[in-house]
Amino acid sequence: MPTKVAKIWASGKAVMNAWLAIPSGFSAEVMAQSGFDSVTVDMQHGAQDFMSMLQCFQAMQAHPVTPMVRVPWNEPGIIGKVLDAGAMGVICPMINTKKEAEAFVQYAKYPDLGARSNGPFRAGMYGEATSYQKTANTETLCIPMIETKTAIKNLDAILDVEGIAGIYVGPSDLGLSYGLPPKLDRDEPEILKIYDKLLKACQSRGIYAGIHTSGAADAAKCIARGFRLTTLMNDSGMMATYAKSCIAETRKASKGLA
Repeated sequence: MPTKVAKIWASGKAVMNAWLAIPSGFSAEVMAQSGFDSVTVDMQHGAQDFMSMLQCFQAMQAHPVTPMVRVPWNEPGIIGKVLDAGAMGVICPMINTKKEAEAFVQYAKYPDLGARSNGPFRAGMYGEATSYQKTANTETLCIPMIETKTAIKNLDAILDVEGIAGIYVGPSDLGLSYGLPPKLDRDEPEILKIYDKLLKACQSRGIYAGIHTSGAADAAKCIARGFRLTTLMNDSGMMATYAKSCIAETRKASKGLA
């Protein structure tokens, strides 16, 4: 069965994606029942490891979200392992060339499309013994991150790799690559021009572009521009932002007594 992400993409609408930096099944459960379409465990820059990722997957199992992972790197061991554990989408950082994109697909897909080893210890638990292997190549989503000047230069070649379902823009690293400060909500004309270029390239191939955003206003702006998956901060960022807002509001209302 196609993932919720794939169904939303096919409908022409945008996916609302959660991002888990906190290694907690309870945090994953809270985010999964909040209305997101997909929930991504961040194993690259978050505090997550494989076991906490597994606990997050178990916690979100009861909710209608697509479980995804940002892996630490383009490496076959971890990519195969997160898929075996039940990831239905893999976001892979720093894909800069066609060769790297091809390697990513090889690690994530079974033969003949790829060279993934068979052993879906958790992903294969639901359904008949071999049903997962029959559908995994079409249902699991390979999403390379586009976040450097080199990747933009090689964009067309990367997007032409068979098995790529979409791309995911990392605005902070992309800005750094062009000599700009690292931030999520980008407004520089040269970066916005790059966004339009990659969106047009994705649309012409029938694949989808996602992006990390700084929050609701940035996400809405990106959706209007044409992005079809937006991540609203991460769980730790949301917690800190709301906590600071509550403290500021209370101190203001208490007229200097707090």
